[in-house]
Amino acid sequence: MQTLPDLARALGLGPDEVHPAGPRVGKVAVGAVRSRVGHARRGKLVLITGMTPTKHGEGKTVTAIGLADGLVKAGRTAAVCLRQPSLGPIFGVKGGATGGGRATVEPSAEINLGFTGDIHAVAAAHNLLAALVDNHLYHGNPLGIDPTRIIWPRTIDMEDRALRHIAIGRGADPRSVAHESSFVIAAASEVMAVLALARDYSDLKARLGRTLVAYSATGGAVRASDLKATGAMAALLRDALEPNLVQTSEGVPALVHAGPFGNLAHGTCSRLSIELALATNEFCVVEAGFATELGAEKFVDIVTPELGVDVDAAVLVVTQRSLRFQGGASDEEAVRPARAALERGLANLGQHLENLAALGLPGVVALNRFPGDTPEEGQLVRAFCRDRGVEVVESRGFEEGGAGCLDLAASVETIASSGRHSRPLYPAGTPPVAQVETIATRLYGAARVLAAPEALEDLRLLEAIGELSGPVCVAKTPLSLSDNPHALNRPEGFPVTIHRLVRSAGAGFTVALLGAIETMPGLPTRPSAEEIDLTPDGRVTGVH
Repeated sequence: MQTLPDLARALGLGPDEVHPAGPRVGKVAVGAVRSRVGHARRGKLVLITGMTPTKHGEGKTVTAIGLADGLVKAGRTAAVCLRQPSLGPIFGVKGGATGGGRATVEPSAEINLGFTGDIHAVAAAHNLLAALVDNHLYHGNPLGIDPTRIIWPRTIDMEDRALRHIAIGRGADPRSVAHESSFVIAAASEVMAVLALARDYSDLKARLGRTLVAYSATGGAVRASDLKATGAMAALLRDALEPNLVQTSEGVPALVHAGPFGNLAHGTCSRLSIELALATNEFCVVEAGFATELGAEKFVDIVTPELGVDVDAAVLVVTQRSLRFQGGASDEEAVRPARAALERGLANLGQHLENLAALGLPGVVALNRFPGDTPEEGQLVRAFCRDRGVEVVESRGFEEGGAGCLDLAASVETIASSGRHSRPLYPAGTPPVAQVETIATRLYGAARVLAAPEALEDLRLLEAIGELSGPVCVAKTPLSLSDNPHALNRPEGFPVTIHRLVRSAGAGFTVALLGAIETMPGLPTRPSAEEIDLTPDGRVTGVH
């Protein structure tokens, strides 16, 4: 493990450009990032994506960390860029998000449980804006806000389904304005997406100011800037905008910063982290949320245009467990050999390979090894991919760390040097519904896209206030290629319905809601929180 000054030196940063935020945790000054962008040779951008996951996850984070360790072990410079863990999943089903086995980012417990307070700052800025909206109503409502058309919710970084729908303003004070509201989890807040996409403090303020919070009685847009909220929100986010510098368990620099959800937002770490890693290393390894039709699509169509760079290589993380599950094995059966189920599940992998090609992503399949895997089923995966011209490399980062990802590192280096790059799925200026149709028919296998009456009304409202520019950010289930979480493997010929269109004006995209998407998840019957504890000597246990 390296000291914080050593980590800073590994990125070419001076002692005045990184300040401590905990043991072996640093905050990188925003100015330090901006000063290096455009003034150094850009490294290769490597995107980690995956096939349709099970609810347990298939190891994209472990693979991203192991690959960065493997690249450094092979004599290259590399940094891994990851999202900050949200407390909701940590206490819910998925648990921690710092890798596992011998491929982790450290200090793991601290990163998982609050870290540098960035997500708390996001929640504070978000809730300040909500408070200012209701305060405006209380003091006479000079902007003429229609209380029934307030679209800005509250937020909390916890899975609490009881907060999905709330009624507020029902106190005894006659000046209080009663209206319906809701909570979203902090990772689903538009403020989180803004934090992840802002290039500097000026851009942060501009994005926050554009945030759409309500409509007036005459149908006009009411924004954060109208409520004079921008400066205070930005002040709360000042330190949160600085990338967090930590390290892998093998001492490789890791930037763990921002945490937008992969199904509700664009699902990758901050642009500042990526820009810093690209400017200071030969390889920048970035993990995107969920599978190719969500995280990879959004990275190519939303993030890379913001960065002004393309992806040089993609890693598609595949597991025998997920293939068996897609092929019809139950959750319990999928951890054991099931050749027939795995063979059926290869159809799902086929769609994701086609998705890489559609996005112009030159890629390699990382077969992430789990207990219960068999060489015979591994050969089936290799043969399937070989017939489609894609290499398969076994990833053993969990068991062996960087040494278990040397073959993957060599393959990524070869692909990244091929001169091929990612390309957007649709041209700039494509209307929102047409964007969804392109995504759904090419990446999901859908036959057509329908728009519900509510979505058409949303479209009309957004057009009236001039908010239809930019990409769409599709919000759908990650558990299926379709918008139906129960449609496993590779469904074909199905319709997709756009239920609502919600504008994230500060982020610069329009969220298209497909199917039943909860912006506030709920805890399972046996939440992971039940296993987390604090020992008498102050050690946190049970965060996996």
